Amino acid sequence: MLLLRRGLSLKVLRKEVDRACFGEKAKQIMRPDDANVAGNVHGGTILKMIEEAGAIISTRHCNSQNGERCVAALARVERTDFLSPMCIGEVAHVSAEITYTSKHSVEVQVNVLSENILTGAKKLTNKATLWYVPLSLKNVDKVLEVPPVVYSRQEQEEEGRKRYEAQKLERMETKWRNGDIVQPVLNPEPNTVSYSQSSLIHLVGPSDCTLHGFVHGGVTMKLMDEVAGIVAARHCKTNIVTASVDAINFHDKIRKGFVITISGRMTFTSNKSMEIEVLVDADHVVDSSQKRYRAASAFFTYVSLSPEGRSLPVPQLVPETEDEKKRFEEGKGRYLQMKAKRQGHAEPQP
Repeated sequence: MLLLRRGLSLKVLRKEVDRACFGEKAKQIMRPDDANVAGNVHGGTILKMIEEAGAIISTRHCNSQNGERCVAALARVERTDFLSPMCIGEVAHVSAEITYTSKHSVEVQVNVLSENILTGAKKLTNKATLWYVPLSLKNVDKVLEVPPVVYSRQEQEEEGRKRYEAQKLERMETKWRNGDIVQPVLNPEPNTVSYSQSSLIHLVGPSDCTLHGFVHGGVTMKLMDEVAGIVAARHCKTNIVTASVDAINFHDKIRKGFVITISGRMTFTSNKSMEIEVLVDADHVVDSSQKRYRAASAFFTYVSLSPEGRSLPVPQLVPETEDEKKRFEEGKGRYLQMKAKRQGHAEPQP
């Protein structure tokens, strides 16, 4: 929900639009439908707001010059941490800025602040980096070129290029290793992978899609967070909140009328956190000649909370099969790597 200004002259309005190509801001009050029973706003709701801001600013930029009209489609979301919970009644301030462009992609940085409208206090809840590609309105399978941006410092372009090359490599690696599917197991034991794994089947309707017939990235992320949340809640039987999301890779578009299966399974637990892998597969309902394909994948991290909002210990996952043990060790490696990174960034104590 963007706030639009009234009473602007055409000349001033054009200036506002020019600035909007490089910065986008939106505000939205959090309502009960946006939160869980404990009053914490769903991580998927915040991810959806982040993606909407990114889609607006990148689509505006990609159409800022004369040429074929296009719409920006989400290709990847880098790891994002949920730094502070947001609650019902607070106002979410979402700001987006273009930080790098390659020939065929746009990097957008998005920040989210929560505001207590009674006290005026604000706090940072999320920082996210998203990558978009411009798709032709005439043919959504055609990727167009991106207008370049002017950098204030040459180092900004060089740093952006390094980020672009790194995400491109990681995205390709993830696409090839995500070929497996989540299979149901009868009568699973508590604390096992099979006990908490969950799936959601969703028919993609018009309200889920852009005007051009493919699903909003934010809609997909919201559904992924819902499934991951169910897995986490089943495992620990407490109130849970999203702590972070590893890179979300969008491998292919999902079109209107397709059926998507969002599957989640526990991969790793530390003392106070749970890592859940979420896979999104798409099927054509009518055309059986089109094969099922992997549309998106990511790892979500959740924490367990007491009714007072304090962090609780997490029941330890019991991997049974060799694949589950392998995924557990891979998740442990990601956890230790991120823990070391956080400690390295921590300010030294006096």
